[in-house]
Amino acid sequence: MKEKAEEIKGFETGIIRVGTVSSITCHWMPTLIKGFQKNYPKVQFLFHQGDYTLIPEWIRVGKIDFGFITPLVNTDLKTIIIKDGEMLAVLPKNHPLAKQKRIRLADMAKEPYIMLEEGQYSEPMAAFKKEGLMPDIKYTIHDDYAIMTMVEAGLGVSILAELMLRRTNFENVCLPIEPPVFRTLAVAYKDKESLPIASKYFIDYLIKHKSELP
Repeated sequence: MKEKAEEIKGFETGIIRVGTVSSITCHWMPTLIKGFQKNYPKVQFLFHQGDYTLIPEWIRVGKIDFGFITPLVNTDLKTIIIKDGEMLAVLPKNHPLAKQKRIRLADMAKEPYIMLEEGQYSEPMAAFKKEGLMPDIKYTIHDDYAIMTMVEAGLGVSILAELMLRRTNFENVCLPIEPPVFRTLAVAYKDKESLPIASKYFIDYLIKHKSELP
């Protein structure tokens, strides 16, 4: 009731409940929040880390106001594309393929593969399928950093978002893939008019500043 009263008086406070994935939490949200809170310092943020299955479901049941997914997910939610990003092959530094400038998906498919659990859609799996390939999946994990640790230990190779691979200290080699693999990220919600005013303003801010995001 207090939050609704603030909305009637004018936007001063509120809680923004958002579903994110690791790369967005680490590399998009700090800059976005810092800029947004210059105008709205009392707004609070509540993050729910999920995947392409959990985040849409959380939106439907009202656990979060909006979230970041790929628009390729089969969903009835409204989506606004924010940015495309390349995905890279991740290999141990002493791997025989690590000396190449680019790595073919066909070569990746022959290696023990560590898959990031992304829910109902996976960009790397879609890329393998498009080329008629089936990777040798040895491990399926829900955490990017755990995958980087396992790759570093020599347990396999993986494909992760280039955004996620920034500012890490792992002794891995990250290479472009042939053919290239891309990830499209969008903000998703049920109905913008019914969103809490804090979340509505933040989505507007996000869209206005999306060109500044890495």
